[in-house]
Amino acid sequence: MSALLALFLLAGTFALNTPAAHAGSLGVGYNIGMGFLGAYNTDVDGRQAYCVDLDSSSPFSQTYGPETITSLDSLSRQQLAELNYVLDRWGQSGDPNITAAVALHVWSVTSAGTYNSHGMSGDDYYVARAPASERGSILANLAAMRQEAAVYAVTDPSLTLSLAMSDQYAGTLTVATHPAGLAGTATLSDAEFADGSSSRTIGAGAHPITGTPADGVPSYRVGASMSIAAAGYGAALDLYSTPGSQRLVAAVAGSSTGLSASAESPVIELDFQPSITTQVASRYVAEGDAFVDGLTVSVSKGTWIHLDGASIEVTATGTLYGPFDEQPAEADTPPAGAMVAGTETVTLTGAGSYTSPGSIIAAESGFYTWVWSIDKDAHGANAKYLTDSFTDRFGQVTETSVVPFQPVALSEADQRLAVPGDALTDTITVSSSNGVWLKKDGAYIPVIFEGTAYQVPGTLPPAQDAVIDSASVPLGTVTVTADGPGIYTSPSILAPTGGFVTWVWEVRTTSQPEWVRDYLANGWQDDYGITVETSSVRWPITTTSLMREYNVHPGGRAFDVVTVTGFPANHGDFTGDGYWGADVDELRHTVYGPFATDTQLTDDLDLHTAPILTELTTPARNGVYKLGYTDEDKIVPTEPGFYVLVTTFAGDDRVQPYQSSPADVLERFYVPPTGTEVPVSVITQATPEAFVGQPFSDTALVQGTQIPDGAFLVFRAYGPHPAEAGPVCEVPFFESEEIPVTQAGIYRSGTTRVDTAGNVYWIETLYDSNGEIIAEGECGAPGETTIVKEQPEELSVKTNAVPTVTLGDPAHDVATVTGTVPAGAQLRFEAYRQDGDTATCTPEELVFTSTVIELDGPGEYGSDEVVFDRTGVYYWVETVTDKDGTILHRGVCGAPDETTIVTPVPDEPSKPGTPGELAHTGGGDWWPLGLAGGLIAAATGGVLLFGRRLAIARARVGYVREEDQGFEEFRAQFEGAKRNSPQMNG
Repeated sequence: MSALLALFLLAGTFALNTPAAHAGSLGVGYNIGMGFLGAYNTDVDGRQAYCVDLDSSSPFSQTYGPETITSLDSLSRQQLAELNYVLDRWGQSGDPNITAAVALHVWSVTSAGTYNSHGMSGDDYYVARAPASERGSILANLAAMRQEAAVYAVTDPSLTLSLAMSDQYAGTLTVATHPAGLAGTATLSDAEFADGSSSRTIGAGAHPITGTPADGVPSYRVGASMSIAAAGYGAALDLYSTPGSQRLVAAVAGSSTGLSASAESPVIELDFQPSITTQVASRYVAEGDAFVDGLTVSVSKGTWIHLDGASIEVTATGTLYGPFDEQPAEADTPPAGAMVAGTETVTLTGAGSYTSPGSIIAAESGFYTWVWSIDKDAHGANAKYLTDSFTDRFGQVTETSVVPFQPVALSEADQRLAVPGDALTDTITVSSSNGVWLKKDGAYIPVIFEGTAYQVPGTLPPAQDAVIDSASVPLGTVTVTADGPGIYTSPSILAPTGGFVTWVWEVRTTSQPEWVRDYLANGWQDDYGITVETSSVRWPITTTSLMREYNVHPGGRAFDVVTVTGFPANHGDFTGDGYWGADVDELRHTVYGPFATDTQLTDDLDLHTAPILTELTTPARNGVYKLGYTDEDKIVPTEPGFYVLVTTFAGDDRVQPYQSSPADVLERFYVPPTGTEVPVSVITQATPEAFVGQPFSDTALVQGTQIPDGAFLVFRAYGPHPAEAGPVCEVPFFESEEIPVTQAGIYRSGTTRVDTAGNVYWIETLYDSNGEIIAEGECGAPGETTIVKEQPEELSVKTNAVPTVTLGDPAHDVATVTGTVPAGAQLRFEAYRQDGDTATCTPEELVFTSTVIELDGPGEYGSDEVVFDRTGVYYWVETVTDKDGTILHRGVCGAPDETTIVTPVPDEPSKPGTPGELAHTGGGDWWPLGLAGGLIAAATGGVLLFGRRLAIARARVGYVREEDQGFEEFRAQFEGAKRNSPQMNG
């Protein structure tokens, strides 16, 4: 204790003579009277240091230093390194158990001889300076220090950096340290670590980095620097010296302990990769418009390079491929042989949006798709700044525009010539007029074509025009769905009663499915009145005739009156137009015979081989024609037998061919052998066909030279029966009145009608005055069946106007309506005065409109009576509308049987003359028969009487030759008597 006190006194003496800031003093450690064990406070720099020399006095005097030394006495560099390591790691501890262990370690190295000179381990000897309770801990710390120093202490610590770039941006910073566990802060320039930082603490190893050059620079370098505070490493110590006392050591301190290194990459040349995506400005481009594409430019690698402060220019080339008939499949490259519509270039100066110049014009329909490319090799000196060429994919939907196609059709009527009731169809050849017909999903885009059949006003062919004639009547509209270009046949339209029917086809955008509309360029419609799109529904003509004589002596004369109806009013005037042939203006009247029996006179008679008595011709015009009344056209049979007159018309482009029936009982006469009596016989001819609800009748020709007084005819009708059941005549549903028969001639049953379909069988019975049967027909005999048909589905209207009236007399029109009549349907008649040769029915010519007639089903409907105030020609037009006013049917201006001629009031006639001498042989007085013929003519509406020369009798309406005046007188006589004629009963 006294020794320790002496030490403190000695220390106090030093303190009085040495500046306090530099005097050594005991630091953290133990002093239990055995000597101090621990660290000294150098008071030079505030650090703790440790005694080196065990045999020297304590360093309480003025202390100098520190001085960094790399050798100490005879210690090896490794020993210096280990001392440095231990002193750095634990020398500044505030724990006396640690500082005591550090002191033991230093003495054991620097004063090893003295340390171990006590006959025992220096550790055990000197640790005794510490309290016994702490000695174990101190020795354990000492052992750990020695072990760790032996492993980690190095004589020469080091730090090296290296930079390696795998490409222009990716690289590696490699850090090498000795020892390997060193770590420090590394800082990058123009680069960053994987975590996005440019400075971070790292140790030895390879560290990924990414270059971050400034935007737009053409080249750059990556730099790296690193510092490590490598305190405690290396064969060096800080030495403190106290004159005359122990030396003190501590770990090398301050900046002298740090390691630093730096590295820089070579110059890295940069390039960049521009990429292009596009979106067409419009998905659908009209023909004649420009294709415009919108470009979005981005940089997929690097940044857009600038030179001398300006962006380098990059040329992008757009190739527009097409047309294709459908959206092309997306692919890396266009298909071989793909058509090119054009190319455009756009100069790019950076990322952003651009628009193509729009210099390529849409010339035809199709799908057009852009492919944009950048050719690196085409950029000269700047090519090195482009990473590579660029080409986008072919067939991208966003890069595709559609030029809609224009569907059109060429059509041709399938029936150039037709008859009323025919099914009219049209064949259309469908195509696209502006290029390909487009497809979707591999199939042609369907287009609905609408075809409307129009009945042409008037009776002449239509003139072609882009505008539909406002007076034409639509007969119906059909649709054809064209699933691509090709040939299609339309559904049918029922042919009207007669006239020209022309088709007009159109494509209406609004009629198409909504998804189709964008693919169509426009609606379309062809012209009205195209010749090949027109059918002539040839008018059917009819003739009604009556032989004046039924029994003619050989060498005598026969006379006939033929009433012709059904020709257009202007028939004979049309001379053709290059497509439609001229009217054939000739009717032929041929008298065939003689035949041995009347059974040969059937519809099957072969007229080519039949014997001919004579042939006569008249104009092919409506009217009443007298045959046999002049020497030029006399009918004189010279041989006994049966004869029949057959009227034929060859037909032309407006009127059907016609031939009257050789079985017509009204056109027969008989020449008996001289001196023979003609037995009484009856031949009948029933109405062959009728619709349910329509009137029909039977007609009988009674022949014979000895008809008993008081004879009479009764007609009976049976049925209707199913056709397959065969003739059944049990209970008649119709029985005529008793019709007196006074002589050979024509007798009529009167009309009847039925309300169900089937076959009606007629039987005529000729009785004498006592009711005994003279002659009777058979059930189901030829010509004695009327086939009654159901009313047709299609509405049909047939009209028959009063053909001729005298000025001041009333006229009217009658419409026979058949087919399905919708509820609420109405009928109206109009009459139009004609001032020229062309049938015209416009508001300017309208002179009469009837009251509206409500239609309650099929049947006959008559107009109001009208008295026209001027002579001339009047055309009737009938119109049927539904309850909404939609036209269901409209007649044709100038249609046959729709003409009324108003004639002047005749002058007061002088005393009538008598007809010329007419032969009347064996058949009794011809006069009643003549009356019958006239009455038949009147009943059919024929009132214009014409001469009958061979081909020269071509008088027009209202003209009567001088030699016909005799017949005119004859007509006047039977006109007054016709009301009482027995032949007209019923």
